[in-house]
Amino acid sequence: MTEEILTEDLLARLLAADSPQTYLDEKTTVDRTLVDYLRELLDNKGIKRADVVRASGLNPTVVYDIFAGKSKPGRDNAIMLAFGLSCTFRETQRLLRLAGVSELWPKVRRDAIIAWCINQELSRIACDDELWRFEEKTLLGTGSLK
Repeated sequence: MTEEILTEDLLARLLAADSPQTYLDEKTTVDRTLVDYLRELLDNKGIKRADVVRASGLNPTVVYDIFAGKSKPGRDNAIMLAFGLSCTFRETQRLLRLAGVSELWPKVRRDAIIAWCINQELSRIACDDELWRFEEKTLLGTGSLK
C-alpha cells in the first residue's frame, strides 16, 4: 500500500489553492472503491477471505458478497470486517469511510471502546468482551447488559 497523504493535509492544500483546478492538477484525489481497498488489504496482509470470515465472526456469504461488491456492510459489519482484516485504526477509519458509514468517533462511548481495542490490536472477540464489560452493545449479536 502506498503511503497516502493525510486528509487534513489535503484539505489545507485545497483551501490554500488559488482555484479548485490548481488543487486538482496536483493529482492528489483518489477514486478508490471499498472492494479495491479490501483486496489491497488482503494482499498486503497476506491473508485469505476465509481468515477474515473466522476472525470477524461474520457469515461467510456476507463477507464474500462484500468482497464481490454485491453488498455494502452496515457499520457494525464493517467494524467486524476491520477486525477480521487486522486493520490499524487508520485502516479501519478508511474502511468505514469507503463503506459509506460513519467513522469511529471518540466522543461516543461505544466508539471509544472499539477504537481503543483496535489500537491495542485486540481480536473482535476481545473487543466484544470489553464492550460487554462496559455495558455497551457488542458487535456480534445484540448483547449488552443495559
